[in-house]
Amino acid sequence: MGASRPPMPAGGYQPQPQQQQQQQQQAQFAPGQRPPPPPPGSQPPMSQGWRPPAGGAPGAIGVQQPGFPPPGGAPVQYRPAPQQQQLQHQPPLQQGAQQIPPMQPYPQPQQQRPAYMPPHSQAPGGMAALTQQMGGMNITHHHQQQQQQPGMQSPPPGVHKQQRTRRAYATASPVPGAAPAGAAGYPPVGNAGQLQGYAGAPQTGYPPSSGAPISGPQTFVPGAQAPAPVPAPGSPYARSPGGTQVPGAAQHPQYPQPMAPPAPLEPQRPRIDPSQLPSPISVHTHNQKVYGGEPYSTSAKTFVPNVNTEYTAIDEGNSNPRFMRLTMNNIPNTTELLKVSHLPLGLVVQPLADLAPSEEPTKLIDFGEEGPIRCLRCKTYINPYMTFINGGKHFVCNMCRHENAVAEDYFCNLDMMGRRLDREMRPELRNGTVEFVASKDFIAREPVPASFVFAIDVTWNAVQSGMVAQAAAAIKAALYGGSGLASGAKVGIVTFDRSVHFYSLSPQLEQAQMMVVPDIADMFVPIHEGFVVDPNESRHVIEPLLDSLASMFARNHTAEPVIGAVVQAAHEALRARGGKLFIFQSALPTFGPGSLKQRDDAKLHNTDKEKALYEPQDSFYRDWAIKLVEEGICCSLYLFPAAYVDAATLSQLSTLTGGEMYSYSAFEGGRDGKRLEADVRADVSRTFGSNAVLRIRTSDGLRVDEHYGNMYMRNHVDVELAGVTSDSTIAAVLQHDGKLDETQDVYFQVALLYTTSDGQRRIRVHNLAIPCTTLIGNLFKFSDVDTSMNVVAKIAVTEALSTPLRSIREKLSDQCVQIHTAYRRNCATHSSPAQLILSESYKLSPLYTLSLLKSPAIRGGADVPVDQRIYHMCLLRQFSVRKSLDYLYPTIAPLHSLSDADGEVDPATGSVVLPELVRASYPALDPAGAYLMSSGGTLTLWLGRQIPSPFLQELLGVPSIEAVDIGLHQLPELSSSVNKKARAIVDRLLPARAGFASIQIARQGLDRAEVPFALMLVEDRNNDNMSYVDFLCAIHKQILIEIRPKNN
Repeated sequence: MGASRPPMPAGGYQPQPQQQQQQQQQAQFAPGQRPPPPPPGSQPPMSQGWRPPAGGAPGAIGVQQPGFPPPGGAPVQYRPAPQQQQLQHQPPLQQGAQQIPPMQPYPQPQQQRPAYMPPHSQAPGGMAALTQQMGGMNITHHHQQQQQQPGMQSPPPGVHKQQRTRRAYATASPVPGAAPAGAAGYPPVGNAGQLQGYAGAPQTGYPPSSGAPISGPQTFVPGAQAPAPVPAPGSPYARSPGGTQVPGAAQHPQYPQPMAPPAPLEPQRPRIDPSQLPSPISVHTHNQKVYGGEPYSTSAKTFVPNVNTEYTAIDEGNSNPRFMRLTMNNIPNTTELLKVSHLPLGLVVQPLADLAPSEEPTKLIDFGEEGPIRCLRCKTYINPYMTFINGGKHFVCNMCRHENAVAEDYFCNLDMMGRRLDREMRPELRNGTVEFVASKDFIAREPVPASFVFAIDVTWNAVQSGMVAQAAAAIKAALYGGSGLASGAKVGIVTFDRSVHFYSLSPQLEQAQMMVVPDIADMFVPIHEGFVVDPNESRHVIEPLLDSLASMFARNHTAEPVIGAVVQAAHEALRARGGKLFIFQSALPTFGPGSLKQRDDAKLHNTDKEKALYEPQDSFYRDWAIKLVEEGICCSLYLFPAAYVDAATLSQLSTLTGGEMYSYSAFEGGRDGKRLEADVRADVSRTFGSNAVLRIRTSDGLRVDEHYGNMYMRNHVDVELAGVTSDSTIAAVLQHDGKLDETQDVYFQVALLYTTSDGQRRIRVHNLAIPCTTLIGNLFKFSDVDTSMNVVAKIAVTEALSTPLRSIREKLSDQCVQIHTAYRRNCATHSSPAQLILSESYKLSPLYTLSLLKSPAIRGGADVPVDQRIYHMCLLRQFSVRKSLDYLYPTIAPLHSLSDADGEVDPATGSVVLPELVRASYPALDPAGAYLMSSGGTLTLWLGRQIPSPFLQELLGVPSIEAVDIGLHQLPELSSSVNKKARAIVDRLLPARAGFASIQIARQGLDRAEVPFALMLVEDRNNDNMSYVDFLCAIHKQILIEIRPKNN
């Protein structure tokens, strides 16, 4: 190949005649090809054309360094890293010549490699050529500078770029000669101190993995992944070394394993350390240091704390960020400026969000029969940003600038600054969030405490799976095991199969009385008194009933639940009261009102016609959901599907009424029972309101274009919520109606009219004042990527009901490219084309976009069941910003390297201290460690194959990894310090689970549970999409295309 091979070091292997002949026949390899693994005990040949990567100087981010080629040029001379000092004496390569450096000792594999791996997709075509053209790509987190660059000035109106006609979207496509799909993203099992790619292992050309920032230019290598994990000997997933297992060969281990032909060798390209890419972990750590020590004043109109930061907010005019967040904290003054930036402009409202224990509760104000003071023109409620004039006799509305007269009983003189003298004594003039007692004008009917009706499916499938017993136990724990219901709230219980069973729970009875309505075509409620009762007064009746439900229907062989009749009955029973309906459903309703047909067609999966399965079969459930909204009845669905249940149709009950959907596929009582109990307890005990209406008001020049979330809208203004909880979230997209005055703030007000669970009518008001800007640099500087991705995800799943998912994925990738192209074109014009410049506030958007593309709601592939896809769409639609962030990027906490402070309660914050988190990538996991992953409300405990026995004894009480019980769904209570800290970390990772979370154990190379665990590692190549590194490469390629001068 133009250069002789160096002598073989001692301990190497001698090539066999066939291998020598194969090496002589190799002449040229296409980019992206991977060399085959060497035999055990051998030393791998180094890739041809390999050059040691250069180490950058500290602090030289985004600057061309000595030893790196100019953009697009060929390397002249590389400066070797300290690990390659022995190679300095070698002469530089001549043009067209290739050289193989001396080999390094190759560790012997201790185990065989697995045949099963999660589905992976390869890097897009042309990535290798892109790397050669660039010569070296640098990634820079472009911090905002003290002075505005010329490129950060806003472009003149109308100069924003026109829509592209052609785009190569960042979707996965195979590369000729690339590694097999299943062999990416997994490290081998062996001596961690001798392997490259592990955290803590010496890596050629890499800086030490200490979390330090990037110290110099680095080159992206698309498709660079770690090898696959190795299962234990005798594992059903093991394969013979050095080859790919042939299907069926594992059934006969006594015979020689057939070997797949080896892949041709691949020239090793320069690599970038993935651990140095932008990560939510480092962003959260920095943000916690900034806002965790001192209280955050909401009057500071700059940055706001991140959603996952623990902070204490002081309300000084602007609402707490827990209630309302904007996608950008500087509003563009024109729509042209917004279009040039391509940033989303919207807000996310969580009106009843829980406050931190250290924060003051919301103030309640009673204005009497007249009600709260409002602007006569736009109906904006009194707030701290209304200006009083004429000695206090009039006030000017901050929204519409209309002058209003002040009522005599509200008059107060002004001080020298034009402020009312009683300002400090009036919360409505001082705080951004207040709550008013509603007057009679806001009360259509007399408010009463909420009622909760639990409807349980008792068909054969539900009883046999254990769902009936577990649902009854969960209801009992929710009513009597915690804080319980609000004062005055009432409870009713219904069971159903082909008929509906009502229960009289009157406290005068010794036991519950059941009445059956078999004629479901004409549904009615046979019990007038005693159907909904006080749970404490009737506890002696309710508890025995719940304990005996499973045995009562143990011999029930009916398999057809009538959920439509249950909805009609709940509407009849709660029509004058309002409240919430909890439905526990296990099968497709094929009988009675609202019966559905089996319409799932595998031929439609992963096609443009699949969206037909996302639409309801008919309008029955939508029509009844609207009737529930009219009566203030919210509905939450708890689905236990063992087969297709048409979640798309049934979800109308929860999405239109402001409820939520929960899904427990292939329900098992031992595995999912505690999780169900925690979900029901949290759903019942959290803050709840009924019969709610929400309206968002903005300054003149802005308007609300669309609303997203679980809600119903009769018009384009009022958001109707049959039920609203502390987790209810509504997103709104804003548009310009005209040009804004950049010298004045832009105002937002959200008003929620609702009935509390104890029967009081209230109006909660949130206010925000945001600066207006004419600089595009300020739009990027003050953007909130977490809130932006929440809005983008809600828009995507809403459009997916009428648009093919392929188009949705292309739009998401295109939007990410457009945003970073706009930043590059307008804010970083003097940077080298070889550098990928990312805005400091928006540097995580590529990772979050990639994670959204990999989510079951959006990703391609025919392996995602329709019901599961609909469930994840509902999750993204109903998630708050905090929950969507946890959904997009998992939290991985190591348990094997806990310090003295980890797992203990921090006296300053009152919360459990987490260890230093780990990136969501398989190479970052130590095979001798244990990691706890929290993602999407689930917990997974991953155990490496080389985990020490003493640690396992302290954590789980077992001597070896083979002795671990994979059916264990919670950590045992042991007296060891490691076990106590681990249980405290579990409670900290899922605080909304009422102190409990079901844990899935995944042992490296032993359990199939490792496959879904690996699919949640979003930085690796999986889920029919590329890795984080490859995705950044694809984005950079598109940016280069966009900024390239166009020929006339």
